[in-house]
Order: sequence, then structure tokens, then C-alpha cells
Amino acid sequence: SGFNSIGHMDTMLRGRHHIGHYKEGEEFIQNVFHVLVLLFSGKEKSNLSICWLQYEISKVLQCLQTKNKKKLKAQGRKSKKLAKSLLKAPDNRNHLSLWKLYAYLEWLLGNIDDARKVFDTALSTAGTGGLKSPQLCSLSLLYAQLEVELLESLEGAVTSRAVHILTKLAESGPYVPYSGQVLSVNVLKARKTYEHALQDYLSKTPVPDQDQVNDANQLVNLVGCYALFQYLTVGIDAAVSIYAQTSEKLEGPGPGKCENTGENFGIQNFPTALEAVTLLHTNLLRFHMKISVYPLNPLREALTEALKRYPSNQSLWRSYIHIQRKSHSASKARRFFDGVTRSTNSLEPWLFAIQAEQIRKKLIENVQRADVGEIHSTIPETGLTNRIVALFEHAVQSENGIHCPLLWRMYLNFLV
Repeated sequence: SGFNSIGHMDTMLRGRHHIGHYKEGEEFIQNVFHVLVLLFSGKEKSNLSICWLQYEISKVLQCLQTKNKKKLKAQGRKSKKLAKSLLKAPDNRNHLSLWKLYAYLEWLLGNIDDARKVFDTALSTAGTGGLKSPQLCSLSLLYAQLEVELLESLEGAVTSRAVHILTKLAESGPYVPYSGQVLSVNVLKARKTYEHALQDYLSKTPVPDQDQVNDANQLVNLVGCYALFQYLTVGIDAAVSIYAQTSEKLEGPGPGKCENTGENFGIQNFPTALEAVTLLHTNLLRFHMKISVYPLNPLREALTEALKRYPSNQSLWRSYIHIQRKSHSASKARRFFDGVTRSTNSLEPWLFAIQAEQIRKKLIENVQRADVGEIHSTIPETGLTNRIVALFEHAVQSENGIHCPLLWRMYLNFLV
């Protein structure tokens, strides 16, 4: 056909048989978990069980990404067997975080009805802590998020299962499984409850001795539940305003304003909470754009602001690259990457800048190599190649880049 396939190689493309974990490494990890479980008891044992189950879920996600159905089925059987045996342990029986992961596992494997049963059972036995119970909030938030992802549009969302879950959480009563309808009076009451709960949280003065990590997690779950509730019952603008209000409060007073009157949390107490709230915000905007018509600008602005503040957050970078694919002009994104790489020592901006250019190169090559009868276009795209090489050169000269095996392997791979 006039050209061969050299240089037509994706970055770090692994053969299909490589995807997943190598047998020897997998055996070693399983042995470590089996040995450790016998050494711990109580809370430590529960935490270890959570790590183990999260690891199993990561393997299921990997099978889903490669669309390998046969492997997914086998992996699903193994992971479910382990989850059930972990939940049978007396220390873990009432551990909501484990039940949450087990339900999530069932959901990922496509057993939606089974997953709902597990969620409903866990919520029914969890007591009536309502918005004051961090575990209950976290469980309800995940359940509602998964339900929302099944929606094809926002029509009729007010009576959906997700609204039922979030309304029941605010009522602080015993949980009743969804029966197909949600009363509007309950929705109004729940909105008031959420509003007061959030105001109380944001006006609370931080106590130095308190467990601030738990406090931060609880705030994130509360904001997530309230914003999702508003999104389903009022609309996207109502949800965005909650994220904006929370972020403003968490950012605390600017430098030079009131020293520390205890009026604000201030970012020094809750840096992780602000990052997590930002992630919820951008994910909701991305979802909303998927199911309805909505401008791209609010999402782009939210992502650029967040990435200046958290340059090493991989989820935010992935979202940024995802939206940049839709844009035909690369100059804005390039300027942004350039600005971020200058102002931080993190390696992530370099890696994602390289990835963005490689996606662009692949796109152009696919267009140029489209067969037109017997004629093949063989013009190489040298401009992008040179740009990518320059990015690699700068990246491996940075303090962190010089010691990063992945970066060197990507560079060698690209040059081949």
C-alpha cells in the first residue's frame, strides 16, 4: 500500500493477554492478605477487609475496561465469594462500608436487582442516624449516584428511586425500600432538613481535638447528597449553587482579611474536603452534559480553576482531556498545560500534556490514513511529533521526571 506501519503505535499498548494481573504477583498479593487477616482484630481487621475488597473491585473494573466478558465472569465469581466470606466475619457483620463495597461490586457486575437488595438491607439495618451518621450518608450517596446514572433524562426524576433514597436519609427514620412513588411533601421537608444541616456544618467552629478527617468526609457526603437531591428535584443550577456556596466557605478568608476569628473553616483545616467537593461538582456537570443540552464553558472553567489548585489530581486531568478532545483548537489547552507545569513540581501535568498531544496525533493520523480508493495519504505529521518530543525532553529534565520509569518508557516507546 506504499507505506509500512512503523510509527503507527499507540502509547504503552499492552497485548490483550497482559491486561490484568500476572499470575505470580496475584498469588503473592492474595497470600499477603490471607496472612494479615489472621493477625488483626476489631477495627483494624475491618479496615484491612475494606482494602482487600477495594483491590478486588479494581480488578473487576479492569475487566470492564477491556470488555473481556469471559474474564469478567470468572473474576466476578471470585470477588463475590471473597466479599461474602469477609462479611460473615463477626467483626464485619455490621460494618456499613463493607456492605457498601459489596453492593457496588454486584452493581458493577450488572446484577442491579441484587445490588439494590444489598443496599436496601444495609440501609434498613443501619439505624436512624440520618445526616449525622457519616457511614449512612456515604452509603446513601453511592446508592443514589448509581441510580442517577441509570436515568436517561431528568423528566420524572422527582419520583425516582434516587430521590426516595435521599429523602429517606434526611428523614432520619427507619429506611423503607422504594415503592414507586415519592410524596412531594416529603421532598419539601427533606429540602429544609438538608439546608439546615449544611448551614449548621458550615457555621460550626472547628474544634482542634476533633477527628477532622471524619469531619471533612462527613461534610463532603452531606454536600454530595444535598446537591444531588437539588439536581433531581430542582435542576442543575440549584446543585451548582450548593457547590459554589460550600467551596467559598471552605476556601476561607483570603490573606489579609480577618486573622482567625473562628468564623470560617479555612482551607488549612479542610483541604481534602474542598478537593472532593470540586470533584463531585465537575462529575455532576459532565453527567448533566451527557443526558441533556448544556454549555461546555461552566465545566471547562470549573476544571481549569480546580487544576490550578490541585495539579496532581488525576481524575480532574482525565475529565479535562476528555472535554478538550471535543475542541478543535489546541492552543488554549496548550497554554493552560504550560502555565500549570511552570507553577508546580507535580509530574501529572506533564504526563497528561503528553497524552493530550498523542491523542491529537492519533486523530490526525487516522484521518490522513483513511483509504481513498488506491491512493493513500502518507504525509507524516511532523509538527506534533516534534512538539511531543519537546514535551518529553522538558519533562525528563524536571526534578520528579528524571526519576519516573513510566515517563522514560513512554519516551522510548514514542521514539520507536
